[in-house]
Amino acid sequence: MKNWEAVYLAGIIDGEGSITLTRMHEKEHRRPCVTIPSTDKELLDYIKTLINGSITKKKNYNPGIHKDSFTLNIKKKKDVFYVLQNITPYLRIKKKKLRAIWILENYDDVTPRNGKYNKELLIKKIKFEKDFFVF
Repeated sequence: MKNWEAVYLAGIIDGEGSITLTRMHEKEHRRPCVTIPSTDKELLDYIKTLINGSITKKKNYNPGIHKDSFTLNIKKKKDVFYVLQNITPYLRIKKKKLRAIWILENYDDVTPRNGKYNKELLIKKIKFEKDFFVF
């Protein structure tokens, strides 16, 4: 990703996107996710060429009144980390910048590669998630 693309993407995420922890499955721990909603699919298609992810169409219950809306979801860890590493210096919204830094600095320390948590690591993981949502 070029520097100007990272700055542009940071502005979009500051304005409309979210940096959060989400569950993919009910009994799983949360994992990092970056989402960008928009009614402009062309914008999301362009961003997808930079950072991967998947675009989903939201249900439009009033097509005559509302525009179709889409969301770009970045859920794979390597893609999320790539995005956060590139955009974090340019984020201006404090909450989003703190969340990005928190994930980059702490997620790997509380997440074993094999997904098996011992008691101590599980306590750290739960604290990590709780502390994340303070931002």
